[in-house]
Amino acid sequence: MKHVFLLALLAMASPVRADVDGVVASHILPGFARFAQAAGALDSAAQSDCSPGHVEPAFQATFDAWMAVADLRIGPSEMGALSLAFWPDDRGVTPRALNGLIAGADPVGRDALAFAEVSIAARGFFALEMLLHDPAFSDYGPAEYTCTLVRTVTADLARQAKALDAGWAQDFAPVLITAGAAGNATYLSPDEAVRALYTQLLTSLEVTANARLGRPLGTFERPRPRQAEAWRSGRSLRNVVLAVEAAQALAHGLSDGDLPLTDAAVVRVHAAASAIADPAFQDVEAPQARLKVEVLQQAVQAMRSAVVTEIGDALGIAAGFNSQDGD
Repeated sequence: MKHVFLLALLAMASPVRADVDGVVASHILPGFARFAQAAGALDSAAQSDCSPGHVEPAFQATFDAWMAVADLRIGPSEMGALSLAFWPDDRGVTPRALNGLIAGADPVGRDALAFAEVSIAARGFFALEMLLHDPAFSDYGPAEYTCTLVRTVTADLARQAKALDAGWAQDFAPVLITAGAAGNATYLSPDEAVRALYTQLLTSLEVTANARLGRPLGTFERPRPRQAEAWRSGRSLRNVVLAVEAAQALAHGLSDGDLPLTDAAVVRVHAAASAIADPAFQDVEAPQARLKVEVLQQAVQAMRSAVVTEIGDALGIAAGFNSQDGD
C-alpha cells in the first residue's frame, strides 16, 4: 500500500499535458501501417497456398497487428472495424453466412471486389478463423470452393486494411491534429480531440474487461467459454494482453508525463495472464481456472482506474457519453 501511495503522489506531482500529435505519430499511424502490411502478407500467403496450416502463421501475425488498433472506433474505423472483426456473434451468424456461400458455391465468393457487399459476418478475422479452425469448414483441398473462399476473404481483408490505413493517414489524422483550427467541423477545439482519444482508451479497457473476459466468464452458474473472442484459434488470452498493451501505448502517446500507476497495473495484468493455463478460456467452468480469469479481469479494471487518475483527472477530462465515437 505504501508503494502505491508513493506512486500516486508522484503522478499528482508531475504535470500532464495531452499530446494528440504524439499519439497519432507514435501509435495510431504506425499501427495501421503495420496492420496493412501484415494483411497484405496474409493475402499473399493464402494466394500461394490456401491450406490452413500454410495460412495460419500469417493469420496470427495479422491478428496481432490488428489488436494494436482494433479498439479505435472513430474516424474511418467507426464503421470500417465492423467488417474486419464481427464479434461477438451470439446468434451464430458467421457459420450460417459461410454455409450459405459454400452450399451454393456462390460466385460472389470468387470475386474479392464483389465480396465487399456480402454480410459482414462472412468477412474479416472471425470468418477466416472459422474457415481455418472449425472442423466443419477447415477440411478442404486446393481445388474446392472453400479454398477459393479463403483466398477471397484474405484479399477482402487486405483491401480493407489498406483502405483503413489510407483513411487514417490521409483523412482523419489531419482532422485530429488540427482540432480547433478554422474549417475543422469535427473537433471545434483541441480539448475535443483529446477527449475523443481518451474516451477510446477507456472504452478499450472496458471492452477487454467486460467483453473479452466478462463474456466467457458469464456467471458462476453458467459460464460461457465459447463466447470468448477468437477461441477457435486459441487467441482469447493473447487478445486481452495485446489490447492492454495497445491501451498502454495509447496512454503514453496521449500523455507527455510518466504513468507509474498505469505501468504498474500493466505489470499486474501480465502476471495474472501468465497464471492462466488455457489461452482460449475454455476451462472457465472449473472453479480454479475461473478464479484466475477473474483475477485478470480485476487487473484490467485496475488499469482503467489508474488511467483515470493519471490522465483523466490530471487533464481534467472525462470520457465522452458515447465511447464508440468520442461524442
